[in-house]
Amino acid sequence: MEFTDIGLEGLIIDLELLDHAMEKANFVRAGQWDYERVTYDYKINSPEKNITYYVRVQGYAIEGDVDRGDAVIKLLTPLLGKHYYPHGIEYGEEEDFPASTVERTEKLLQTAKSNIEPFVK
Repeated sequence: MEFTDIGLEGLIIDLELLDHAMEKANFVRAGQWDYERVTYDYKINSPEKNITYYVRVQGYAIEGDVDRGDAVIKLLTPLLGKHYYPHGIEYGEEEDFPASTVERTEKLLQTAKSNIEPFVK
C-alpha cells in the first residue's frame, strides 16, 4: 500500500541527517546496502499468526555514494507491506490492512516527515 498523501516523496536530504531523522522515528536502515539506494523499515507485529507488517521508506542517491556516507538522497513513496512467513512481503493494493495498522503507519510517517523537514534541501 502506497502513502502518497504524507509528503515524503521527492524530499531531498543528506544521508547522515536522514539516518538521524529516521532513527529518531524508530525506523531501522535495512542491513543490506547499495551504492545508490537506502531503505528504512519499521516493523509492526500482528496478532495474526505468521503475519508481520512493515512500513518502508526508500530513497536513492542523486549525488554522492551511500557506501561512503556522502550521499544526498531523494525519497520515494512510503509503503506498507504485509509479510507472509516464509514467502515474503507483499505491498499490493489488493492486500487487506487493518484500519488500526494504516492509522499507525500514517502517524509513524508523519513523525518521520517532521524529523526530516528541518533538513530538507
